[in-house]
Amino acid sequence: MKRSITSLAVSCIITLGGAQTAAAENLTRVTAGHLIALDMAPLFVAKESGCFAKYGLEVDTRFFANPGDNSAALAGGAIDFSTNPFTLAFFAANSGVPIRVVSAAGGWGVMEVVADGDLGLNSMEDLRDHIEANGPRLRAAVLQGDTLELILVAELERMGLDTDAVEFVYFDDLLAMVESFRSGNTDILSHIKPYTSDMVASRGATVITNNAEAWATKAPNTVVSVLESTLQERPELVEGYLRGLRCAADIINNDLPTALSYLEDGNYFRVSEGALEQAFNTAPAPISFDPDIESVQRVLDDLEGLGYIKPGTTADSIFRTAMIKALEQE
Repeated sequence: MKRSITSLAVSCIITLGGAQTAAAENLTRVTAGHLIALDMAPLFVAKESGCFAKYGLEVDTRFFANPGDNSAALAGGAIDFSTNPFTLAFFAANSGVPIRVVSAAGGWGVMEVVADGDLGLNSMEDLRDHIEANGPRLRAAVLQGDTLELILVAELERMGLDTDAVEFVYFDDLLAMVESFRSGNTDILSHIKPYTSDMVASRGATVITNNAEAWATKAPNTVVSVLESTLQERPELVEGYLRGLRCAADIINNDLPTALSYLEDGNYFRVSEGALEQAFNTAPAPISFDPDIESVQRVLDDLEGLGYIKPGTTADSIFRTAMIKALEQE
């Protein structure tokens, strides 16, 4: 009798394991390249929570420290989806890569400019006063040709200041920028939540502006991009991916503690305790994915003025947001 029960138990385990294997085999496997920023939280939550699996996808995530490498991987077909600053999509398109932006990555007001707390700067107006009072020239850590450079350019211009009023220190590694600010080698950091939130919580930094103030509430930081061939030949793949992101956004927007547990389990953001929750709670709007195209165009105009892209480049040339607009209206 004991042998019979054991045999039955083994049989059940084998059957269950076979069913799970069959279910996994029915998922379409894709690879998504990413950096680490708060607006990539829907990607991570979708993977950890089963949201992607719900829509038939098994998503392998691949971290890139350098946005250019992320973009190159998409261009070369090494990844299927890229979550990257939207400026990189235009650099790729200007080089002849048939890239298409299908959605914002998820989250608003993600880019922030923070200052060393000892400077007593709490706004761009304070920075302007410091400069006009002939205070010491401040060093700002930025990512060249990226939205993290453009936000500071736009805000200095809004204050009626020349861009050389602040010394731009260029980096190509997001984590190296944080370390430069943390160690006191730069006075201002143009970066992303939750790392700016961490600097506020752990180092006493002050937020002087963000991309919602600089451009628009739904001005994107990073976007989801695919090759045109993927969008044209496998639209169901793109739709499943976007549905997975929206599923994850529902969790973050409506049950933040659960979302935080998924992010902690995956060890995606290495920041001080409370910084991640604070980053979400200070967002100017709930997570959604339809970006403000006019704000993108304003950034492109600045990029053109700086000589980073060809004259006459338009947001509409690579943004294809009809699918995400339709999904968000369901």
